[in-house]
Amino acid sequence: MAIEKHEPIYFDYQATTPVDPRVFEAMKPYYKEEFGNPHSDEHSLGWNAAKAVTRAKEQVASLINALPEEVLFTSGATESNNHVFAATMMANKTDRRTILISSIEHKSVSEPAFFYAELLGYKIVELPVHPTGLIDMECYKKLLDEDVLLVSIMAVNNEVGTVQDIPALSNLAHEQGVLFHTDAAQATTNQLIDVLAWDVDFMSFSAHKMYGPKGIGALFIHTALLSSLPPLLHGGGQQNGLRAGTLPTPLCVGFGEAARIIAREIETDIIKYNNARKALINGLIKNKIKFKVNGNSSNTHPGNLSITILGFNASELVNAMQPYFCLSTSSACNSGTNSSNSTTLQRIGLSEDEIACTLRISFGKETNIKQINFLTKILARNTKIKKKAIQ
Repeated sequence: MAIEKHEPIYFDYQATTPVDPRVFEAMKPYYKEEFGNPHSDEHSLGWNAAKAVTRAKEQVASLINALPEEVLFTSGATESNNHVFAATMMANKTDRRTILISSIEHKSVSEPAFFYAELLGYKIVELPVHPTGLIDMECYKKLLDEDVLLVSIMAVNNEVGTVQDIPALSNLAHEQGVLFHTDAAQATTNQLIDVLAWDVDFMSFSAHKMYGPKGIGALFIHTALLSSLPPLLHGGGQQNGLRAGTLPTPLCVGFGEAARIIAREIETDIIKYNNARKALINGLIKNKIKFKVNGNSSNTHPGNLSITILGFNASELVNAMQPYFCLSTSSACNSGTNSSNSTTLQRIGLSEDEIACTLRISFGKETNIKQINFLTKILARNTKIKKKAIQ
């Protein structure tokens, strides 16, 4: 069956999102006319840039119901996560030497956690999860004791979309005097975040996951902790001494505008994601493609769909569908590593064969029914070809 030429259709929104045109337009003046250094405080271009950065920080803070001074601009969630582990371990003056992280964390959490723990003399304990991806609460309660300094649990899993009950998890930690951090990089397009309601001490997130520019993110630090943490980057003392370096005004402005847009449009976006997810599942059933959905079906990011199509190698399917579709077999964070298999899928109980047959399909604002129908059509075609080849 011949297929006409087609622009690649994007189904990898959990890896990154396109920059919203309104975000791009907001950023443009700060690359040309308003190019001043926001830390230059003796002339108008510097003043204008500083005002733009301040406004952007207010917009980002408003999105998560934080104070502007509680928002630290970083290069992204990876840097934010690194800062949390390095700073809390270095600043600790207690006898607590254990850090709890979930067993399905993004590598930008697990890698710095183990690195700084080994460097500074701490112990990392990974929390088990159920097959749904949800934290095993009974085990969590047992592990929370007087030796735990920090808990880090991602709000929304980047591979299977499972949404954790962050308020309940943070409350249990605080009952034991334990600090709580969440990587919320995938959560900003799934729900309106309220750091007061979540009662977290730290939260990491990135602009590029929410239709903003790449290269910028933020770390929320509870106001009570601001004065006690050391910087990760040393130098000029920017951002109240917590992160040295000239802030990239265009990226800050883009992040702020993306935050403003998300706050206004997220409810409509979530409806779109849910409709797209349902349409794809129905399309797979209609085309008689046998599959199973991974993760927690009742509490999941509607823009994330992890499916296992038994008997069909996912990498081969993705390659066969090029150049028509952009989708993935796992997280982009596995790229360039020695491990090709997904730790998340292993930890929720998938076998090696099942992992090899798993696709991650994610939806965004631009996803439409025509694109989904085309995807299910090509998937059906390629699975049928494979069946004939092995018969």
